[in-house]
Amino acid sequence: MGRFAVMAAVFLLGCSLLSAADTDTCKVYAAVGKNLTLSFELSYKLSSRDGLKWTHNGTTVYWRDSSGLIYLMADSVSSTGSLLLNNLQFSSAGFYEATVSNPSQRETKIWSGRVCVVDAVTKPQLTYDCDFKAGAVVLNCKAPSPQALLFSWTLGTTLLQKEMGQTLRLPLERLKGGSVACVVNNKASGANSDAVLPVCKSPTPPPRVPAPGPGQVCLPLKTFGAMLVGGAGLVLVLLIVIIVLCCRHKRTGAQMRSGNKAELRLTSVNKQELGSIGPDYETMPASEDYPCPSPRPSPRACKNTAEAQQKPLLAAPAEEEQKPSPVPKPRTKLTQTPDA
Repeated sequence: MGRFAVMAAVFLLGCSLLSAADTDTCKVYAAVGKNLTLSFELSYKLSSRDGLKWTHNGTTVYWRDSSGLIYLMADSVSSTGSLLLNNLQFSSAGFYEATVSNPSQRETKIWSGRVCVVDAVTKPQLTYDCDFKAGAVVLNCKAPSPQALLFSWTLGTTLLQKEMGQTLRLPLERLKGGSVACVVNNKASGANSDAVLPVCKSPTPPPRVPAPGPGQVCLPLKTFGAMLVGGAGLVLVLLIVIIVLCCRHKRTGAQMRSGNKAELRLTSVNKQELGSIGPDYETMPASEDYPCPSPRPSPRACKNTAEAQQKPLLAAPAEEEQKPSPVPKPRTKLTQTPDA
């Protein structure tokens, strides 16, 4: 008996675990914003005299008794008893259960399962790169959250059965089969990319450079360019040096010319000062009376003679103002003879 009880307890525990796992497993997947219909099948046609009840996570969302009276109203229930869920949101996910009551008042559970709501798949973007070394084209199907997606590829109207990755590599010869498109799916929705016809043209090979002949030197293009840049830099440095030397020579010449001008000006001033210094000449006052020679002249004649001799002396200052170093005539003294 003890062994039998233990076996029964293990069996009941396994059944409870299986039922819990069944309730946690998603039976229906739906995308956010979409509509969903939960339907069930009966061996007979559901009539208005049959009671119907829908529950969501244990909460009654619809209840109609055998008299046809509706106590709770869900989004919508069809005449066959199917529950219609419109504009699904993440809060719509959960465990749903439908129960039918026949006229004999016996309840019969006819449908139960968990509804999982996931994001809808967005349209993928298809890009490609040409690999000329390998002679192939590499296509990439870009979509958000690729870990939860299933990928498939089409070439023209043909589904590529063995290609289920996010990246596809095709030989260039197979591009003649038509355009390429990728399809992404999750458990609730799917989307197709735009069809792309890859164009891969091999680049033009560089011109072949003939081999240098005897006595000729062939420099690489980079070396020749470096030599040109170095030569241009050397010419620029030489120009800068020449400009600096010319500016310095010009400045030195200007200083020398200004010094020569100053020396010439100083020499001229010194010469003028030396020329203005002369011997002292004896001048006679204007009021000096000159004696008249003998024989004794008349007083009027002596006066005329003194005025005539005084005129050259008075004109001397005017001539000194015009000439820097005038030379006056020497004064001659008249000897006075004694009266006879």
